[in-house]
Amino acid sequence: MTMQLKKFLAVILCVVLFASILTACGGKETPTETPAGTEESESSSTGETAEEQEEQTTEEESGQEVADAQTGQTPRNETLYINGLQWGPINDFNPLSPNPNNALMITQNETAFVLVWETLFMYNMLDGKLYPLLAKEYKQEGNVFTIKMNPDAKWSDGTPVTAKDVKYTFELHRDMKTGQASMWEYIESVEAPDDETVVITGKADNFNPLKIIEIFPRVYILPQHYMSKVVERNGGDPAKVKSDRMEDFIASGPYKLFYYDETKIVLVRDDNYWGQAESMWGKLPVPKYIAHVIYADNNAGSVAFQQGEVDVSQQFIPEIWKFWEEHDLPVSTYLDEPPYHLPATMPSLIFNLKKPGLDNVAVRKAIAMAIDYDTIAKNAMSGYTPLMSEVPPCLMNPSDVERSLIDQEKLKPLQWKGKQIEEAKALLDEAGIVDTDGDGYRELNGQKLSFKVECPTGWTDWNAALEIVAAAGKEIGIEITTYFPEASVWTEDLQTGNFDMIMTSYSGVGISNPWTRCYQALYGEGGKIKDAERVYYNYARYYNERADEILNEIPKVSDQNKLKELYTELNEIYLKDVPFVPLMYRPHMFYEVNESVWTGFPAKDDGSNIPPTCCVGGYGVAALYNLKNVE
Repeated sequence: MTMQLKKFLAVILCVVLFASILTACGGKETPTETPAGTEESESSSTGETAEEQEEQTTEEESGQEVADAQTGQTPRNETLYINGLQWGPINDFNPLSPNPNNALMITQNETAFVLVWETLFMYNMLDGKLYPLLAKEYKQEGNVFTIKMNPDAKWSDGTPVTAKDVKYTFELHRDMKTGQASMWEYIESVEAPDDETVVITGKADNFNPLKIIEIFPRVYILPQHYMSKVVERNGGDPAKVKSDRMEDFIASGPYKLFYYDETKIVLVRDDNYWGQAESMWGKLPVPKYIAHVIYADNNAGSVAFQQGEVDVSQQFIPEIWKFWEEHDLPVSTYLDEPPYHLPATMPSLIFNLKKPGLDNVAVRKAIAMAIDYDTIAKNAMSGYTPLMSEVPPCLMNPSDVERSLIDQEKLKPLQWKGKQIEEAKALLDEAGIVDTDGDGYRELNGQKLSFKVECPTGWTDWNAALEIVAAAGKEIGIEITTYFPEASVWTEDLQTGNFDMIMTSYSGVGISNPWTRCYQALYGEGGKIKDAERVYYNYARYYNERADEILNEIPKVSDQNKLKELYTELNEIYLKDVPFVPLMYRPHMFYEVNESVWTGFPAKDDGSNIPPTCCVGGYGVAALYNLKNVE
């Protein structure tokens, strides 16, 4: 195409610009459109001033990259690339969905991702504090929590975010029976006496301040004026509302959707974002675009990261130190020395207690004893974890803060070290679980002990860990076959109980931990969870009446000695019943950065107090305001 023809078309069509940098497929020039979130002139019907059009045309001619909403192409020096969060095509854009599979945009936990939707507060795992976001502050008086909203907060359509949106959001989760609806077991009412005040009253007969406070940094606040239309167009049917794709969503965060397909998702900065007010960040985040390429597996993602195609990686990369020691790449981790990452979560082997064979505690305990945890740490985890033999398994993570909450000497007789093959065999023999037909595998009630163990394909560290689990099973006469489906299948299996053994992680960080982790792992809701059609925690569907009592009591206890007694007893119950087995100590998020394009990422002792949550989780989003181009 000639230069003269380009200019002619630019004049005739106004908003149709031709990219001089060809896309990866085909080599044809593709028309571009002004992406949502870019500055617009109110006097121009095309959304661009003549000066802006001329500037972009000049950029085309000079070979500079321009954004293209048709292909998702964006200028490299304006785009922050992240990987390791999204492992399959996106299902929807609905924060109410039971399985949105849209991690970059929708991750509601203690460090919720707040690029698109926002929470009342942000949690900082480094200091354990909540930082303001949509809300400025809160105070507790008895069982009443009063929250003050930030009056500067706006939705992406310019309307204010008010206390009425908060009230509506909480009640919507209740009415639609979402995964977040369990908060209503602890909430009596939510009121909005004015636009800037939210009053949450906890239930007097089930008061749990931790369960109320943990909502603040976890649950996305949704716009009533938009969500009421979603409810209406689905006839108020909870199932239909939760399955609505919501591609026309309205949110409050600094980014909005620019492009997505089966290979990637791209967000574009909303230059009208309310957070540039002095009451919040006082400026916009630096990257104009945030992109996440959906790689086939960890290996493909690692290669892209090494080549500088990814800036922040949240995935397992073996022997990361070789990137700078042997290859002299501008790569770093949050910690300069082993274990390179902050250990927080405990990826675990979950037993389905409703499966014949696995409903027997001797089988579960034998598997736990036989696993070679040190090999998992050294080989599957590249040493990014303390050894289980040095930090024996229990409900607490390896931190001194959590371990100080238990009587470690009292728990030692119940703990296992791993690779205890003969002891595991003796345990099974004593329980009468033996091989009667000589095929090498034991039977229980006439049935061969044969199970599948599951985690997502391409999660190389988890895949390797489960191969070690399978090998341990064979050594003690239990057949364990690995099964690695797509991540979306794994999620569905996890929540619906369609598994024998499955690998997942319970909460590693959060303002209410370690209680939240214990709750997620063991709380049986008085036995109700055993037969639930779908669950979002306690995937083993475990129930112990005393464990439930302890979990209900802990949030109300302030005496440290009493707290230690309760946590110790809870760990004793866990170690005796073994509904799941921690396989490793993993960081809350892997965090590796390649500073080929961007610099200014958080690191330990840099004075920023920004946690290594890949610039997207909780207070970690503050990193986006400190980045700068290397050039």
